[in-house]
Amino acid sequence: MIKPHSPALPFPMSRWFAVAALCLSLAPAFAAPPTLETVRGRRVEARVAGPAAGAPVVVFENGARMTLDSWNAVIDGLALDATMLAHNRAGYGQSEAAEGPRGGEAVVEGLRALLAAKGLKPPYILVGHSLGGLYVQWFAHRYPEEVQALVLVDAMYPRLIKKPQDFPWYAKLGKRWLLSRAEADEVDEIHATGESILAMPAFDDTRVVQLFNVPKSKTAVGVTLGVFDESPETGQFVRQLYPRARKHVVDSSHRIHVQNPELVVAAIREAMTLGPRRLVSAPGTQSNQSAR
Repeated sequence: MIKPHSPALPFPMSRWFAVAALCLSLAPAFAAPPTLETVRGRRVEARVAGPAAGAPVVVFENGARMTLDSWNAVIDGLALDATMLAHNRAGYGQSEAAEGPRGGEAVVEGLRALLAAKGLKPPYILVGHSLGGLYVQWFAHRYPEEVQALVLVDAMYPRLIKKPQDFPWYAKLGKRWLLSRAEADEVDEIHATGESILAMPAFDDTRVVQLFNVPKSKTAVGVTLGVFDESPETGQFVRQLYPRARKHVVDSSHRIHVQNPELVVAAIREAMTLGPRRLVSAPGTQSNQSAR
């Protein structure tokens, strides 16, 4: 680490003010509070951070039961290099709940409407943790012309979760009593969201960066509650989904972006080198491909 130089003579007071102003201008991007605005008639909580001119647009999608503040350290690490959007899905934080199914289509179309409202144009680097990873896959498969790259942070993948009717009784009971309505509605649509991803044309997996948490500690225990399909066939299927992706196995926790944000920052920087830098369509419009 480079130590700051201490001048031999005291700084003139005017220079201290200048330095203070510079430090404030370089303050962590997450210091700005989230804002609330109405998008498609619904209140949405979101935060835009980082430089605006010419910088890549990085969009964060939270895991289940998590909120936009979980990305704070990652946003801080990219504060000078990207324009970033973090948001809370319907029913999380201060975002207003939404009616109807909460599958991939509803989540992604809501996100695209928010991006349009914020004036953030593609291409996007989509960063999704856990269930958020499933949603950004849906986005990329449906609107590949709007996506520069995907960063999947210990993500959910198609067919990992069983159909809700196949959950064991204790998982159904836990979903009913322990989850909020928004969380339970999302869980009910996970399997269908995965199947719809598989029904769409494949996304260019040379533009995918994957982080997998494989803890080395012998005391680490995964909890599945019987909702995961742990068959060897499903494991093999998931492993072959993105064969050309850049894969990184890390020793962390499921919340890699919270416990080791530097790993996610590095993955996003890697994604910045991938894929097209300029695309033709924007949220609210349809290209020939997205209109198929």
